[in-house]
Amino acid sequence: MLRIAIPNKGTLSGPAAQLLRDAGYRQRTDPKDLVCRDEANGVEFFYLRPRDIATYVASGDLDLGITGRDLLVDSGVPARELLDLSFGGATFRWAVPVGGNTDAVDVGGRRIATAYPGVVQNYLTEHSLTAEVVRLDGAVENAIRLGVADVIADVVETGATLRQAGLVTVGEPLLRSSAVLIARSGEPEDRFAQPMRRLQGVLVARSYVMLAYDVRADLLDKATALTPGIESPTVSPLHREGWVAVEAMVLRNDVHHIMDELYDLGARAILVTDISNCRL
Repeated sequence: MLRIAIPNKGTLSGPAAQLLRDAGYRQRTDPKDLVCRDEANGVEFFYLRPRDIATYVASGDLDLGITGRDLLVDSGVPARELLDLSFGGATFRWAVPVGGNTDAVDVGGRRIATAYPGVVQNYLTEHSLTAEVVRLDGAVENAIRLGVADVIADVVETGATLRQAGLVTVGEPLLRSSAVLIARSGEPEDRFAQPMRRLQGVLVARSYVMLAYDVRADLLDKATALTPGIESPTVSPLHREGWVAVEAMVLRNDVHHIMDELYDLGARAILVTDISNCRL
């Protein structure tokens, strides 16, 4: 039986549980439950603090985990990312007092305050830099004003909190994070083929919709150039002579532009249907 760690609370918890439900796995019904056994699918879920998940997976006590890329990097443990789950996005940025150079940041030899020292140290190592990393548990934006740091590294959403503290982001992000599926380093991926295939099916389904429409047969080539599908579109003759019905998967974000172009081309009865799951 596979043992999988899930965030027990926080911004990743709800979306992670919903993703697993959509993939056909049972999830807890009581938020106080710490374990949920899905006998039918041979999986046992453990609900843990997001910061602890990478440690449990890296030790081999659990097989898989869902956590943030930032928390994985910050932990520094021998676990690796198997799949980006496309939710829980976060951007880590450098910030300095207003008035400095905002095009780039020189962090070498400076004092850097952060709640994610592992993320910062990983960046410094990758760029062959040395600096003093000051670990704080919160309110990082006050570190420069209080004189304990020259630069801060923190998650930035709107930047409003930084502006209130008289700070501005500088340079390129040091990390773009999202929820990821992780396993212990060195574990063969084929051991996790079923859960990965199921999760990928849900992620693809969320990114695509099924588009169906009717079009004159003489316009079919132009229409299918707009809707090539994954491998090819499904084309069926209609009772109305000279017309065909077409079905194809298209990217959700592109569907309205494609519908407009199809209509201008002469297609009619254009319908969009959500896809709940798939295997490609």
